Amino acid sequence: MEILTLPALLRRNARTYGRGKVAIREKEFGIWQPVTWQGYYENVRDFALGLHSLGFGPDDKLSYMGDNRPEGLYAEVAVQALRGSIVGIYPDSHLEQVEYIVNHSDSKFVVAADQEQADKILDIREKCPAVTMVIVDDPKGMRHYDDQILNYFEYVTGLGRELADKEPGLFDEMIDKCCPDDVGMINYTSGTTGFPKGCMITQKNMFSVARAQDSVDPAADSFEYVSFLPFPWIGEQEFGVYWSLYKAFTVNFPEKTETVQENIREIGPHIMLAPPRIWEKICSDIQVKIQDAVWIKRFVYRIFLPVGYRMADFRLHKKEPPAAWKALNLMAYFVLFRPIKNYFGLSRLIHVYTGGAPLGEEIFNLFQALGVNIKQAYGMTEQTAASIIHRTDDIRLDTVGQPLPGLEFRVSDTGELLSKGDTIFAGYYKDPEATAKTLRDGWFYSGDAAVIEDDGHIIIIDRMSDVMELADGSRFSPQFIENKLRFSPYITDGVVIGQDRPFITAMISIDMGNVGKWAEDNQIAYTTFTDLSQKDKIYELVAGEVAKTNESLPKVAKIKRFVLLYKELDADDDELTRTRKVRRKFVSERYRELIDALYGDETEVEIQASIRYRDGKEVSMKTQIRVNELDTGAIASDGTTNGLSAQH
Repeated sequence: MEILTLPALLRRNARTYGRGKVAIREKEFGIWQPVTWQGYYENVRDFALGLHSLGFGPDDKLSYMGDNRPEGLYAEVAVQALRGSIVGIYPDSHLEQVEYIVNHSDSKFVVAADQEQADKILDIREKCPAVTMVIVDDPKGMRHYDDQILNYFEYVTGLGRELADKEPGLFDEMIDKCCPDDVGMINYTSGTTGFPKGCMITQKNMFSVARAQDSVDPAADSFEYVSFLPFPWIGEQEFGVYWSLYKAFTVNFPEKTETVQENIREIGPHIMLAPPRIWEKICSDIQVKIQDAVWIKRFVYRIFLPVGYRMADFRLHKKEPPAAWKALNLMAYFVLFRPIKNYFGLSRLIHVYTGGAPLGEEIFNLFQALGVNIKQAYGMTEQTAASIIHRTDDIRLDTVGQPLPGLEFRVSDTGELLSKGDTIFAGYYKDPEATAKTLRDGWFYSGDAAVIEDDGHIIIIDRMSDVMELADGSRFSPQFIENKLRFSPYITDGVVIGQDRPFITAMISIDMGNVGKWAEDNQIAYTTFTDLSQKDKIYELVAGEVAKTNESLPKVAKIKRFVLLYKELDADDDELTRTRKVRRKFVSERYRELIDALYGDETEVEIQASIRYRDGKEVSMKTQIRVNELDTGAIASDGTTNGLSAQH
């Protein structure tokens, strides 16, 4: 009988590998702690039976709040073994977000990873009447807590062990009752345009996406994967949970957020998934380190990086490189590419992906030049993560690849991308109206504007709601321009504006680390982010970067004016989603004064700035913001997108 549920996959792996193979590692106190497949199974069994003893049953919901840890996996698979649903909450969510998701999902139990997460739910417990128990994984600092709603992970697993001893076959009976149509997860969307919606993900969805992914890029049980992206993100679920259970490769958990890069370097994963922000940061780090290197290293970089670009060009165009280029590339590998890849832990990568948002062409090309065969994976929560992916030997920079096996795609008369298949979700939890709008006649309506090429490759233009038109009717993709801006090591975020306007402008947030270092190297004194961002020399620096971006854009899409924001865009201020997508409508309202200034006659505008510091303190102050204008030539257009219809 085919195994179609995650709990059944876990049991299969435990029976196949027992205590002879590591399933999970977690770094604690500087030491990697291994858990075998048998240990993984027993931990899930004990927690599941403990929850069962406490009254958790089929169709019940459990929210998990915390960083990526083995206990998060145990809780997820245990809940699914009881035919309930796991609900992920981002660990940096503020109280209003936690309250909304816990209440909307009807969560009966909450697992809090530590004191910080437990305090959140305790602060809002009166507003969450459905919650009957808060289970804390790490009770450090909670010795004097005496709230009756609190329990501890070890206590629950202890109850489960007792029940397992009394009824040794009970857990297997529960697994046997699980079925493919069980809703095993309610995964909330990023909510770029409003309240997040709860996507009901079934066991069939989870199994199907893992099988489809592996059919395109086969994994071995000897592979290593580092789980550092938040569990509530569906992409991390696919790679760190579903695929790892399907192919029994090892999942590694970093010691803490600050040590992710170091831990990746120690493990040397074979599979890596990261959103564009991570690849952009690595790209930025490479550029900064080269700038700071001794002259001989800068010379090597300038000489050999073009060799990598040339070899990447041969690969992408499916051409056999001449022997001379192969020899040069081998030399470049030993003196440049291998050291860089080793430093960032990328040397053993076999399957490497970017997802969650499009990756800029310049960044994509840089990694291809280094020999990191990075591929775009496109998908949505409603599609259980990846649904379209580049093939290893068929990568086109203007597309996101081809559909995974078992999925069917077409484009509607309005240009919207539609899909159907076993990975499409069951609907939105408690929202039949939105479900009926999104799932029609067996097709999922994505909301993305797209084009399907004759060879099956799919081009994603942008969200249909985000494609903009200038006042003269010229259409452009703001996301495309923003990705190009972020290639600069000095720019963290860019928000492009232009809907119904005469030309395109941008609000830019500087990279504090890299710009701060540049300022120090150039003996420019500053105190805060706000102070640094409004220095004349910083405007000149960023103007140069924007001018470089404009060189690669068609005339209609060139940025004519920009301002530097006085603060970073922040998810805690509702300017970004937890997956760092811009909430355009909210940002446009919040920075209305700046946008008006970009299209006005003033070269400087005074605004009342509200800044929240890391400790939660909020300060309001008056700040002078300068409007910078670039020479872009005449703004004209033939009314087309001028090549801006692609992700890359």
